[in-house]
Amino acid sequence: MHDHRKLGRELGLFDTDPLIGAGLPYWLPAGAAIRHSLEEYVRREERRAGYRHVYSPVLGKRELYELSGHWAHYREDMFPPLEMGEQPGDDELVLRPSLCPHHAVMFRSRARSYRELPLRMAELGGMYRSERSGVLGGLTRVRSIQLNDAHIFCTVEQVAEEARGALELIRRAHRALGIEAVRYRLSLAGEGAKYVADPELWERSAELLVQALDGLGIGYERAAGEAAFYGPKIDVQVVDNAGREFTLSTVQVDFHQPARFDLHYTGPDGAKHRPVMVHRSIIGSVERAVALLIEQHGGAFPAWLAPVQLVVLPVSEEELPAAGAVLARARELDLRVELVEPRDGSLAARIREHRLVPYQAVLGAKEAADEAMAVRLRDGRRLPPLPVERVLAELGAVVAEQRAELWQG
Repeated sequence: MHDHRKLGRELGLFDTDPLIGAGLPYWLPAGAAIRHSLEEYVRREERRAGYRHVYSPVLGKRELYELSGHWAHYREDMFPPLEMGEQPGDDELVLRPSLCPHHAVMFRSRARSYRELPLRMAELGGMYRSERSGVLGGLTRVRSIQLNDAHIFCTVEQVAEEARGALELIRRAHRALGIEAVRYRLSLAGEGAKYVADPELWERSAELLVQALDGLGIGYERAAGEAAFYGPKIDVQVVDNAGREFTLSTVQVDFHQPARFDLHYTGPDGAKHRPVMVHRSIIGSVERAVALLIEQHGGAFPAWLAPVQLVVLPVSEEELPAAGAVLARARELDLRVELVEPRDGSLAARIREHRLVPYQAVLGAKEAADEAMAVRLRDGRRLPPLPVERVLAELGAVVAEQRAELWQG
């Protein structure tokens, strides 16, 4: 059983330090490469699905979160405000606990027409949760979160279709990443002041989410007390190697914040109409997604995610010039490649040391003379010497297409 906390440190992916603080991991080069590849994959899939990407600040005035409802319903999970003046009434800034208030403000930054809807706004943005020290652990429970978030502003008639499209995007991403959902949960409101008091809003939102689930034939379980404070949501649940279940991906319907921010668009009748916000996240927090991938793959990541995709192993010092040329060409093709020199150990020892790298290219005297290399695959297979350009082109195709780690020959 793999533990991402242990593997992450052994493989030099991430770490923490008391001087930085608990729940605030830093990413080392190898982990940053995985994170970057995952983020770029998500952005590309979102662009293909019609999303437009934005950036917004991680801070906002307390007034912003009072308006959104976070201050009243979510304050215990937020960091204390930062005092920006010496007098009462001076601005107080808050580290944001979510991105939706910023996106609502961005929607209302200019007049909108029904022709623009659905407007799909996406961001991989930072947010912060005031988690207690006792619940922090590795990458799965942190205080600084990079969230794959998006908000779809649409008409009521478009909600079910947009929620269905978000679910399809989530399922496609899970297949590409090798993630298997254990169940889909329809998370509903519970008792108490944690939730916005509007029974009609909750019922209407839940009905739209059920339409999306039924439209795809997805079975689900209802769970009271698991909703967001402003509305119900579909939670896609996964299980880590320790058997702990957690939410990775979500789709939510929100009538509350559009009303709070007085969002509107001009309809075909020339009148103002209120949009609905569909919140959705394909992989949730990048930290939690990477933790799951570390444990699922045991550090042996698919080539497109691997921190090092190709390691070049010259047999002796004489092959170093040829190995350097391969290294340079691979980098030109935007591949993550490392050169491991003979002085670092015997060939067998170097192969063992880099056994988690998807592809190992061995260069002996004959390969160097023929501008070829003998490729060893991570599963133990060995290919006959092939031209350097052919090997790099095939590897580039594997990485670009995120296809399975199978050499096509």
